[in-house]
Amino acid sequence: MTSVARRALDLVPDRVHRLLPTALRADLRHRTGLTAPGDLSFRPTPPAPAPGERTGPPDFALLGAGDSGSRWWLSLIADHPDVSPGHDLSSAAHYFAPFCTEPFGPAEVSTFHAWFPRRPGRIIGYWSPDGAAHPWVPPLLAMAAPRAQVLVLVRDPIDRLLDGLDRTVDDRPPHPGSYLSDAVDRGFYAEHLTQLLGCYPSEQVRVLQYEQCVADPVGSLSRTFEFLGVDPTLRSRPLDPGAAGAGRATDRLDTTTLRRLQELYADDVAALCGLLPDLDLSLWHNFAKQF
Repeated sequence: MTSVARRALDLVPDRVHRLLPTALRADLRHRTGLTAPGDLSFRPTPPAPAPGERTGPPDFALLGAGDSGSRWWLSLIADHPDVSPGHDLSSAAHYFAPFCTEPFGPAEVSTFHAWFPRRPGRIIGYWSPDGAAHPWVPPLLAMAAPRAQVLVLVRDPIDRLLDGLDRTVDDRPPHPGSYLSDAVDRGFYAEHLTQLLGCYPSEQVRVLQYEQCVADPVGSLSRTFEFLGVDPTLRSRPLDPGAAGAGRATDRLDTTTLRRLQELYADDVAALCGLLPDLDLSLWHNFAKQF
């Protein structure tokens, strides 16, 4: 029933899905057994490795805060000939979601490792588009992959917030208060980074500024490859420009709302500058004049 229902729903155009209220879509998924990555009832089962592949903890992890370019950056990393693309990592991306409230032990670690098959001489990574913002993910990731090199992408928190709200305009719950609170909380990078550094030594953590990656993808990607221990001069295809640069979303904010958001994030941005001396605030137009 589940596989038949899934194939049927795949044929429904996105615009039809969007006509259904969020609560109704969730109820239909529940009734048909169609849970999605991130749902508490979602239990991904990794495919068997191919001949010649071995599984184990990921060699690196790429954590985002949501709408900070992590999917784009992972696609560029995965084009390196010494990086294994692995299975459908969107399923593994939310592997840790249920364990915010459920036990996590050796069996769960073993299942997590099974998601990362690679051939000898290649590395493979774990990707979580919002893992940096979820407080239970860094300690669980450190349990499952203590030697992983960890990349974190940060972006102007106001631009990130607004673009995320644009992207999810059709999927918000009827009462937006908790949803908006979560969306705002994802922009407190210094708080999240401090927790991550409590789980991993600083030499295993590298923070990338999304705007720098957009402005200089070649240089930023080469430095990423160096951090991951692969040849920084190799790539499989020309670099695409990725998402548009930051700044466009804020043009729609009135002055009072913009000032309120700037004040909300100001202390965290200041703390982030202390943690990341190379952070270029001239690229964060919402805060460039404040610091």
